[in-house]
Amino acid sequence: MRPDPVHRERRRQGAFRLPVTTLPQPDETTCGPTCLHAVFRYWADDEPLEAIIARGERLEHGGTYAVFLACDALRKGYSASIYTYNITVFDPTWFAGKVDIAERLERQRELKAADAELVHASGGYLDFLRLGDTLRFVDLNVELIQGILRRRLPIITGLSSTYLYGSPREHGPDSVADDVAGVPAGHFVVVAGFNAERASLLVVDPYQPTPYGPSHAYWASADRVIAAILLGIVTHDANLLVVHPGPVATPEGRVSPVRFDPL
Repeated sequence: MRPDPVHRERRRQGAFRLPVTTLPQPDETTCGPTCLHAVFRYWADDEPLEAIIARGERLEHGGTYAVFLACDALRKGYSASIYTYNITVFDPTWFAGKVDIAERLERQRELKAADAELVHASGGYLDFLRLGDTLRFVDLNVELIQGILRRRLPIITGLSSTYLYGSPREHGPDSVADDVAGVPAGHFVVVAGFNAERASLLVVDPYQPTPYGPSHAYWASADRVIAAILLGIVTHDANLLVVHPGPVATPEGRVSPVRFDPL
C-alpha cells in the first residue's frame, strides 16, 4: 500500500539529507579547507583541494579558524554567514543594538594584545566584516540547524572533536593522544542532514578513523553535536559557517551585515 500524501509529507519533514561528500583530509590540520572544498563541490565548483589548502590562512600551530574559511569563500565570490557562539571574541551585548562591532573588535584587540589567538581571530573577523557579509548571534538549537538545512544549505562548523568523539585530549605537533598532558582538540565537519524522529544530525567528516565507523558520513545525536559546537570555544571556534553562491532570500529580504534574529 502506497503512503498517503500526509504521511509522505510527515516523512519529508522528519528527515532530510543534502548530497555532500568529502575527500579525506590530507593531514591532521587540513580539516577546515577540506570541509570548504566539500561545500564548494556541493555547489558544483571543482577547484582542487590542494589549491584551497595552499592559499588558506593557517595558524602558527596548524589548522585554521572558520572565519578564515569564510573570507576565502568571499574572495572567490561566494556569500557567507557566520553564526558565532564565541563569547571570548564577541560580547553578546554587541549584537543587541546599533553597535559598531568592527570598532569594538579593534579596541578589544588593542586592550588584549597579549592574547595572540584572540588577536589573530579578531583580524579575521575584521576582514570578514570589511568584505561585507553576515555575522549573527542567535540561540543555537536543532531548529536553527534544521531551518538552514531545509534551505538546502550545508553547514561547516568548528567544534570540539575531543567531545564529539569522546576521545583522549591531544599533545604535541603530531596530535598524540594523551589523557594527562593533552589539551582539547578542535576540528571541522560539515552538517548535511537531520532526522527529527531520531534527534540526530548527519555529520560529513573528513577525518578517519572516528568512533562512528569507517564512513566519512555518519549520524550522531543532535544534542552531542550541538554541545561539541559550543565547546569549540576552547579552540577559538564555536560557530556555524554557511557558504553559498549568492544571497539567499529570507521573508524580510536580503539580510544586513549584522543581525540578532533567527532565520
